[in-house]
Parts: sequence; structure tokens; C-alpha cells
Amino acid sequence: MRFQDAEPVPVTLGQVFVSEVFGTAMLLLLGVGVVANVLLTKSKGQGGGWLLINVGWGFAVFAGVYAAFNSGAHLNPAVTLGILASGAEEYAPTVPVTAASTLTYLSAELIGAMIGAALAWAAYKKHYDEHTEPGEILGTFSTGPAIRNPVWNLVTEAIGTFVLVFIVLSFARTPSGLGPLAVALLVVGIGASLGGPTGYAINPARDLGPRIVHAVLPIPNKGDSDWGYSWVPVAGPIIGGVLAGLTTQLF
Repeated sequence: MRFQDAEPVPVTLGQVFVSEVFGTAMLLLLGVGVVANVLLTKSKGQGGGWLLINVGWGFAVFAGVYAAFNSGAHLNPAVTLGILASGAEEYAPTVPVTAASTLTYLSAELIGAMIGAALAWAAYKKHYDEHTEPGEILGTFSTGPAIRNPVWNLVTEAIGTFVLVFIVLSFARTPSGLGPLAVALLVVGIGASLGGPTGYAINPARDLGPRIVHAVLPIPNKGDSDWGYSWVPVAGPIIGGVLAGLTTQLF
């Protein structure tokens, strides 16, 4: 049992890696899963709509934060880089900010995202086999703009991620510190308010990891992975996260 006044138990970089892989995989398994449930042929949730997707992603974050609690549950390179930009000395209790710990978080988040997306595909494999719309297949894995304009799509992603990272850092320093339910509700709110233009990646690993998985999996009728757009949901969240970290130094 943990107590607030107890000394934190030291967390090794190996434990950070496992925690972030597991938590991010949980996030993407449920996140990709809810979109697949809404879009894919013969799924019982087909046609569930945008609200179901928003809520499903919120619950995905809820589960991911619990799963990766020991490492601070970043689950998102934008959060990691936002903490770095904020001038913090630790990424989580007993995990100092160093080059090695930064690379540990970033690599674990991308690997976890790929694993989670692959597991979601396995869960819906027969539905993917029967679906014939390439855009919708890609849409279960990664984001895409409603109106394609890379500059403004970048701005949208940066703004949404700024909100996420600024709130997390201002009130708790890490997602686990803010709490699973609070982070989940924040993500649902961002999706409901700012998700329409781009599908709100607000997380480079969330988009890039599943996009890579989409490219390599043997899915019939999948089409291309839209690599021409792929830099937007990577660069936008990084910009928003770093700006959020820098802004917290002013308060």
C-alpha cells in the first residue's frame, strides 16, 4: 500500500520502458478498437458516431494511465517533451530528466503504440478482411483532416495538444499525477471541441505507430498510408507540447 508521505520507490529505466510500452499499447488497443468498432463492416458498433469515438478514446486514456502509473503515464511524446521544456528535473518521481530517460520514454511510446494497433487489428481481423473502403480502414489506425490544409491542420493539432499538456503540467506535472479520470475527461473535451478538423491525434506516437502498422499489415483493400500527411500529426503535437511546457514556466 502506498501513502502520500512515504518515500517514492525508485523506478529504473527498464521499468519505465515496460510501463510506457504497456500503457501506450493499452491506449492504442482501445483507441483503435473504438474507431474500428464504429467504422468496420458488420461490427456491432458500426455507425456509433463521433461521440462514441470521443468517449472510447477517453476510456482508452483512462486505462492507459492506470496501466503506466509507475512511470508517470506519459503515453505521448508531446507530454514527455513538454515536461522537458518545462524545466522539470524529473519525468516522474525518482526518474530524472536525462538524455537516456528521454529516449526511453519516446521509444517506449512508439513501440507501445505499434503493439496496441496490431492487437486491435487482430481483434477485428475478420471485419478488416471484409471492409472495402480504404479511407475508413486507414481512419481506424491514424488521423486525417476533414479539410486538407497542412498549415492549418498543423495549427489545429498544436492547439489541441497545447491544451492537453498545459493542463497536465500546470495541475499535476504528469498525467498520473492529474489522475486517470481527469485526463480521460480532458481528452474527451478536446475531442468534442477541437477534434473535428483533424481527428485530434494530439500525440505523435498515437498516429505514427498505427500508421506504420497499417503500412505493414496484410489488410485487403487498405490502400496507401497517406505518408504525405503523416508529418502533421507528429509535428503539430510536438510544437503544442513544447509550447505548453515553456508556457508553464511563466506561471
